[in-house]
Amino acid sequence: MTDLSQFDATAQAELVSRGEISAVELVEDAIARIEKYNPSINAVIHRMFDSARKAASGDLPDGPFRGVPMLLKDLMAHSAGDPLHEGMRALRDIGWTEKEDTYLVQRLRRGGFVFVGKTNTPEMGLFPTTEPAVYGPTKNPWDPSRSAGGSSGGSAAAVAARMVPLAHANDGGGSIRIPASECGLVGLKPTRARNSLGPEYGEVWAGLAIEHVVTRSVRDSGAVLDLTSGPMPGDPYFAPPPTRPFSEEVGADPGRLRVGVLVTDLTGAAEVHPECRAAVSSAVELLEGLGHDVTDQYPLSLEDEGFVTSFLVVYAAYADWCLEDTFRKTGHRIDEEGCEPATWALAEMSRGTTTAEYLMAVQYLHSCARRVRAWWEVDGYDVLVTPTIPELPLKLGQFESTRDNPLTPVFRAAGVVPFAAPFNVTGQPAVSLPLHWSDEGLPVGVQLVGGYGREDLLLRLASQLEEARPWAHRRPVGFE
Repeated sequence: MTDLSQFDATAQAELVSRGEISAVELVEDAIARIEKYNPSINAVIHRMFDSARKAASGDLPDGPFRGVPMLLKDLMAHSAGDPLHEGMRALRDIGWTEKEDTYLVQRLRRGGFVFVGKTNTPEMGLFPTTEPAVYGPTKNPWDPSRSAGGSSGGSAAAVAARMVPLAHANDGGGSIRIPASECGLVGLKPTRARNSLGPEYGEVWAGLAIEHVVTRSVRDSGAVLDLTSGPMPGDPYFAPPPTRPFSEEVGADPGRLRVGVLVTDLTGAAEVHPECRAAVSSAVELLEGLGHDVTDQYPLSLEDEGFVTSFLVVYAAYADWCLEDTFRKTGHRIDEEGCEPATWALAEMSRGTTTAEYLMAVQYLHSCARRVRAWWEVDGYDVLVTPTIPELPLKLGQFESTRDNPLTPVFRAAGVVPFAAPFNVTGQPAVSLPLHWSDEGLPVGVQLVGGYGREDLLLRLASQLEEARPWAHRRPVGFE
């Protein structure tokens, strides 16, 4: 039988369209791989096999991904009748399920995807590792002693292990790009409000959070964005519409681009690992070889000293909001014993902030975003290249929080997100590409950041790099 795990989602959909394989066969293959490999990495926490089999054998929508299996991250994008625990023991203990699909899930269904399960996430998606107390750690397929990243670590590990060709993910401070880097995948964070968060929410986390997927190919990322993007009724704002489908940008000539480079953590929270520096240097050589103009320039406003403080105010407020929003939905009040120490400490921190102080922090971040984006929109640069994270995939166990030291994960996270989080603040699209592997065989992502609304340019450049330095043949040992 054909090894279906070698095909990306686009290729699997083509097999179904040509009648070479059925949706049922695709779904059964994904289920078999989940059953075989999940026990060793703990990526999938909710199995939805019965409903997936029923959907695959029924009258599926005739969308571009008809019959292709995928996984949903157990955070934000909920599906009707299915569990939504968001890494929280309290929600697991009451067996919480959602009554409706989000708009994103509706669009994925209409595209023909079949949901086979849900993936692990840290509590409320707060940290760049996936080690929730309630479900345990997700292990990296490339090295089980290491994290798969977070907060979309379960999704990234599942795709890297070839359980499914792609999986849902979301990103509030790097949560698509960080696990993509650590698991050797393509992780595109789209422009703010490219994908709707409705019908329940207009924005989440002061506009920092955005939905998309982690994939193994650039073309899958573009094609899914075509399927899911665009405003829905009631959205408070939305991204500028593309001039043509994103999938048409894949393989298109990006032209000669002005590219800047940043390899230093301007917050001072981390030293950039030599392998991460090497990844950027190698990418720069590749870009120059492809005819692009590369200089050691970057937006000087990224050096703004007030950025971290203001981000922390909004970050802490998100933790408190999550607890209150859970109470609103479920009627169950979560106290200190009902969540992890770090979550409660962040919420308590937020409760010491006045409403005016919170709004001033948001205003400061908006001001910072304008100054940063001027590098693209005024100075005329096209792309900024950075490490995705400043280190190799992290060893598990570094984010443990205790009642005595509850903020340990917060301080540790500061050294992981300095290249990713700024572009949640600015709302710009950014993509992590698996362009480098360490001497140990660990994936090292390189981040490309485009101007606001310019996923088109990022997809052109990303596909050019993918063609010049392919990665599809790489797969972790033991997950053949």
